[in-house]
Amino acid sequence: MSAKGLVFMVVKITTFVTMLQRLGILLLLCVLLTGCGAPSNESGLKAGDLLFQDLDCGPMCDAIEAVTEGAQGKDFSHCAMVVKVQDSLKVLEAMGKGVVLTSLKDFKARSPKILVGRLKNGDEAFLNRACAYGLSLQGKPYDDAFMLNNDRYYCSELIYEAFKTANYGKAWFPLEPMTFKVPGSQTFYPIWVKYYATLKCPIPEGKPGLNPGSISRSESLTLFELPF
Repeated sequence: MSAKGLVFMVVKITTFVTMLQRLGILLLLCVLLTGCGAPSNESGLKAGDLLFQDLDCGPMCDAIEAVTEGAQGKDFSHCAMVVKVQDSLKVLEAMGKGVVLTSLKDFKARSPKILVGRLKNGDEAFLNRACAYGLSLQGKPYDDAFMLNNDRYYCSELIYEAFKTANYGKAWFPLEPMTFKVPGSQTFYPIWVKYYATLKCPIPEGKPGLNPGSISRSESLTLFELPF
């Protein structure tokens, strides 16, 4: 091969390598800046999403659902929040054992009647603050009496406090007077009479609070079926 031909081949190979390098850089930038090529979340959920669930747990759930209708005419007796823990999505909820983390699989197994609520204008920093505060409450006891400001939490109260804290102390979901009476009457549901008698405290009729149904109707949320 002549010297001239050798020079031409070297230039051609160098150009090809340079093009490959440029392509590699572009692909890397694509992944870093737009996330293209990154594996998608198989659950279709993201941190900060809210889960509204119909537990079908008997008379108590029926009483909770009866006093406040949920979005789309659905009945909800429980709600929780999706959080990210070590690259995995978990469900943060307040149940009988207190504020705990639950796997998505176990949450769904409890009842598949679930609706997802996602902030319409979900600022990532806002959602990160809500999740961080919610996670800081792990281990706190369950609020059997459904009263605010007692360092105990029921399911809706956990969501309320997490988003209120993320909003710098201003309530994101409004409180409403709680009722434990049969709609259209002055009669308390028998289940609540028995329940509060066991707790040895008065029924907090008219006290401020909220429930899964009222949160699900928030205009700040976009609702969709659980995608898995």
